[in-house]
Amino acid sequence: MNSELVKEIVAKIFTEVEAVICYQQGFDKLHATPYFISIPEQINRLIWNPLCAQNLASYLPSIKKKVGIIVKGCDSRTIIQYLQEGLIDREKVVILGVPCTGVVSVKKVLREIGHQPVTDVSFDGKGSIAVKTAKSEKTLAIADVCPDKCTTCQYPTPLIYDHLIGEPILSDKPKESVYGDIRDFDAKTLEEKTAYWEKELERCIRCYACRNACPMCICQDSCIAETRDPHWISQKLSLREKFMFHMIHAVHLAGRCVECGECERVCPMDIPVAKLKKKINAEMKDLFNYEPGVNLDDKPPMYTFNVDEAKIKEHKL
Repeated sequence: MNSELVKEIVAKIFTEVEAVICYQQGFDKLHATPYFISIPEQINRLIWNPLCAQNLASYLPSIKKKVGIIVKGCDSRTIIQYLQEGLIDREKVVILGVPCTGVVSVKKVLREIGHQPVTDVSFDGKGSIAVKTAKSEKTLAIADVCPDKCTTCQYPTPLIYDHLIGEPILSDKPKESVYGDIRDFDAKTLEEKTAYWEKELERCIRCYACRNACPMCICQDSCIAETRDPHWISQKLSLREKFMFHMIHAVHLAGRCVECGECERVCPMDIPVAKLKKKINAEMKDLFNYEPGVNLDDKPPMYTFNVDEAKIKEHKL
């Protein structure tokens, strides 16, 4: 998939919308950044390649005008979840779906090249990325430097769109692999799990980047992490307070996390925070046979109430 085809479709739908949310070149060749096109002359700056990793759907709840938006398969789950929760107006969004064969994790690439300044990046169209620095050039398989979410992706083709740019792609990843890491982790003892999370969350600097990037964290203006009335948690950097924040964040996403991986992508401390949300999603799948952002006709389990749940046994008092 090249940028020219995407530009062509964006130009065609521009008369229908007031802006298009897409990607442009970032501050160097290794970074792409979100881009809002408001006039046709800006379309030439649009790019599309495996560096376009951000979930652009995160902007939709705060935009009131009619816009076009480019989405990958995982991003499209966000739009479906928004529609299920009544957070956006379908009539005000023109969805440009682009089948995705995997994106690049900038963090993983930088580790491979020793964090050297990047002078150029190119793709061969066959699943490889060539990264050039002042000292050397290294070719990497995208499959080796993709985010963890790409290794088990079940929806490479967007699940909702008005225009599909390119041919649909079917997932070749086994469904049982999606929560394989969660099942492996569940096999550990309570002591091992506690030690693991203490080690990981000790690095947390409480920057809230994971929350800010999360498309489903829609109540940031009144987030429990910062509210002073009531004052639930302090700003101390104690491990206890870090646990408190991350547990609240995960539970607030119960039945809502679309597994886009934005929380891990933006974490400056490389904490596997998505694992917490995946654990809850695994439970939602088991208890309610529900996957967030997959079926537009579904109702999120936490938005419904049944006196008796088929797979939940009440404790006898």
